[in-house]
Amino acid sequence: MKKVLVGGLCASLIVGLSACNSDTAAPKIPETTKTETAVAVQKALSSGIDFANFDKSVRPQDDFYSYVNGTWIKNTTIPSDRTSSGAFYDLREKSRDDVKAIIEEVAATPNLKAGSDEQKVADLYRSFMDTETLNKLGIKPIQSELDNVSAIKSKDELVTYFAHSQVVGGGTPMAFYIGVDAKNSSRYATHIWQYGLSLPEKDYYFNQDERFVNIRKAFVEHIEKMYTLAGLANPKASAEAVLALETSIAEKHWDVVETRDSTKTYNLYQVKDLATLAPDMNWDGYLATLGADKQADIIINQPSYISGLNDVIKNTDLDTWKTYMQWQVLTHAASSLSEALDTENFEFFSKTLNGQEEQEPRWKRGVSSVNSLLGEVVGKVYVKRHFAPEAKTRMQTLVENLRGSYGDSIESLEWMSADTKVAAKDKLAKFNPKIGYPDRWESYDKLAIKADDLFGNNLRASQLSHEKDLEKLGGPIRTWEWGMTPQTVNAYYNPTMNEIVFPAAILQPPFFNMEADDAVNYGGIGAVIGHEMGHGFDDQGAKFDGEGNMRDWWTEQDLKEFSIRGKALINQYNDYAVFDDLNVNGELTLGENIGDLSGVTIAYRAYKKSLNGQEAPVIDGLTGDQRFFIGFTQIWRAKIKEESMRNRVATDPHSPAQFRSLGALSNMPEFYSTYDVKPGDAMYIAPEKRVKIW
Repeated sequence: MKKVLVGGLCASLIVGLSACNSDTAAPKIPETTKTETAVAVQKALSSGIDFANFDKSVRPQDDFYSYVNGTWIKNTTIPSDRTSSGAFYDLREKSRDDVKAIIEEVAATPNLKAGSDEQKVADLYRSFMDTETLNKLGIKPIQSELDNVSAIKSKDELVTYFAHSQVVGGGTPMAFYIGVDAKNSSRYATHIWQYGLSLPEKDYYFNQDERFVNIRKAFVEHIEKMYTLAGLANPKASAEAVLALETSIAEKHWDVVETRDSTKTYNLYQVKDLATLAPDMNWDGYLATLGADKQADIIINQPSYISGLNDVIKNTDLDTWKTYMQWQVLTHAASSLSEALDTENFEFFSKTLNGQEEQEPRWKRGVSSVNSLLGEVVGKVYVKRHFAPEAKTRMQTLVENLRGSYGDSIESLEWMSADTKVAAKDKLAKFNPKIGYPDRWESYDKLAIKADDLFGNNLRASQLSHEKDLEKLGGPIRTWEWGMTPQTVNAYYNPTMNEIVFPAAILQPPFFNMEADDAVNYGGIGAVIGHEMGHGFDDQGAKFDGEGNMRDWWTEQDLKEFSIRGKALINQYNDYAVFDDLNVNGELTLGENIGDLSGVTIAYRAYKKSLNGQEAPVIDGLTGDQRFFIGFTQIWRAKIKEESMRNRVATDPHSPAQFRSLGALSNMPEFYSTYDVKPGDAMYIAPEKRVKIW
């Protein structure tokens, strides 16, 4: 079942998610001995660099990314069941293998106690793997929801059903969620975000280039096939109706640049005034069904979208809306239904849109299902097996070294006034780092999992997640919660809590190597730490203070200087060509580009500070500075299918991997001196045009 993901405030290294945690005892899942990663004191540290990946035919001054990763890129074939390979993606495969081992041990344990965490892990995995049962059931699991759609008799009931669909994990044109109030970080608030499109972004509905025309044609054919497989009436007419209605919805959507603007997306409304925004919507029924009707106010992230949706609801006949909601039920449940529906779902969303040649083996998707629904259950065991205490201790030292160097950098800024520096350093001091795993774990006691009910398992998990979110309203901020599981290869910054979070799974080579010299670790995980800290001071994060409140803590002149530098970075990345007909979107990627530039800049400063005035040793023929820059560049090693890359450029706030390396290093004077970059070299930018923000 697809999940409703909204464009909230978290900024991650790859992508941010949300989760709900609470205190509970650890499950009695079989354990093995912890991975031994501590390095003996007398053992010489390695460089941590894989020289087999280098392409020495490339001059580092022209393309440092290809110099470090070029042979790997040439020799790597993306597996047919994936759209990408590389440092992040390969570690994710390793993490999934590690979790699979945990799940299989649990599933092989006889006589698991009903209702225990172990039983839930085993039976959730079984429910996903049992294709025989899924094929026998067909669309029976979703029949009651399809009946609910058929029973809608009015536009008021339609809007009420939007809310119900959200609670059970289905599709809806507007996504309700609960999160910290960006202007009052001491409380949780209700929010509504634009939603309801099947294609990646609004431009996919209007762009007349051949690629987009073909995607829309394939989308209609896909809907028709899904309706036919499900035995639903009027497949062709229904498919055309769905595209037409989604196009009307897309016309009202904000674009991807607007939706990342924290100022524009904060619009606090009194619930009693919602009728002035959308007079034809049944707000009472909608909020009551969500269980949020007692709230006095609500944050509408895109008000003009809600007004526009009101008009679409008013001007579109009820039968068309019911067809659309029927589609939402079917497409969101597809991966939990028969193999035929699951395969057709893959054919369009993964193969046509992203170029994935083959569907992942079912066990991989089963592991992902367990990670999604019961992530912190297996996460506890994952940490015990794969995350040594020494790694957490060393990470804590790195974080504090980066924090100190960030403070030094702020103090040395020539363009920032003393008053703004005080506020910036106050925010930096209040960063809350979370490393490895939560101190309090989520409870799944109320979640019923059955071995023969995959769709029901997902539905009940969605309902429980919604209930847990509702419990936050009126309560204290749950600072112990994590938005990622320990087995996630990623990291994130959350501005409303002013926290930087590094799950256990990312703390391994090439990002973090316990057996390597500090240079490569500062270039790798140090830059990741700096990147997440940098989000606290990117174009959006800089709008939040140390308490997590969105407020103006800048002087007018300082903000002007900051904006000038941001615009220069936008222009730099706009010039990077991904393909002959497609460039990076510098506005969309600005926050991540600031994070990358800030991260590697501060990590380098922290590395030099860690040497205490001593010369770094030469290891494998490389100086410390060389190892640092190589360490940074090798973490961005990646190869991605063209279809997937085109989708990412259109929707992803992260620049493509090669430009995350090249863009940041092209602005660092220390890189120029280390590799003797001069005018005429491809990476050369004139000193007066280089961007230095933090």
